[in-house]
Amino acid sequence: MPRTRLVLCLFLILVLLPLPARAEKQAVLLLQWLPQAQFAGFYVARDKGFYREAGVDLDIRAGGPDILASRELARGAVEFATMFLATGVQRQSEGMPLVHLAQLVQRSALMLVARSDSGIREPADLDGKRVSLWDNEFQLQPMALFQRLGIVPDVVPQGFSLNLFLRGGVSAASAMWYNEYHTLLASGLNADELTVFFFADMGLNFPEDGVYCLARTWEQDPDLCKAVVAGTLKGWRYAFDHPDEALEIVLKQMREARVPANRAHQKWMLARMRDIILPPGSEGRLGRLDRLDYQRTASVLLERGLIPFAPTYERFTREALP
Repeated sequence: MPRTRLVLCLFLILVLLPLPARAEKQAVLLLQWLPQAQFAGFYVARDKGFYREAGVDLDIRAGGPDILASRELARGAVEFATMFLATGVQRQSEGMPLVHLAQLVQRSALMLVARSDSGIREPADLDGKRVSLWDNEFQLQPMALFQRLGIVPDVVPQGFSLNLFLRGGVSAASAMWYNEYHTLLASGLNADELTVFFFADMGLNFPEDGVYCLARTWEQDPDLCKAVVAGTLKGWRYAFDHPDEALEIVLKQMREARVPANRAHQKWMLARMRDIILPPGSEGRLGRLDRLDYQRTASVLLERGLIPFAPTYERFTREALP
């Protein structure tokens, strides 16, 4: 009997002990800009524990004007990074061994904006005019447009703010629909006082934010890559289903990073992110890179001499979606 009771006690201990938690892999994801609602899904996924549920302890780091996501990825400082599709195509065509894991933004939000009283009615009117552009990846679409139209604007660097545009220092400026355009409206300008040129409406609809890693990361641990993607997609779904909660998470992150946080502006940004991540007709495509979108983007870059060759779709992306 004592032996029987001992065996029974050991059995009960084994049954009642909690199962060990799934070992979490550690990784770092670098975003291409400072904390804001543009990245709400990532912050929500971390805050709600979606990455841990998928089996990864993900450290999310903010980018900025002096932090180039593709450069940090290339030198091995981070395992994952976000960047625009056109940038990913350009970097791979130049020899960087990166691969695409998930496409979040399906529609370009990049635009050029001018004052309605400037005399600029169509993009060709920008010829010879002073136009401010952001550096690096943000210039691919404008340069492709200028080459296609055969125009030569006087390009000047654009910084954090739109002060140069507001003070009349340039005739047109770069803006994102979810960010700088709303800033202009908040500054006191009415929508009818602005002329906007969406690149998406000019045959240059390059999908934007996507998740990338180096090829070796995928080859060594595809499950880690899939875990990051799964957590990210769950974070975006939750953010869109619970926008008020997502907004609070973003604002908290901005305050911790000492980034100026305006609730109304971030609310606009989150709503616009839904518009470009889940545009009409994209049901069931969250995170998926459409082959035609990819081919169109790569073809335009190749035709305009902005890349040496166009990688094939199969070479560029991996099947990392859950």
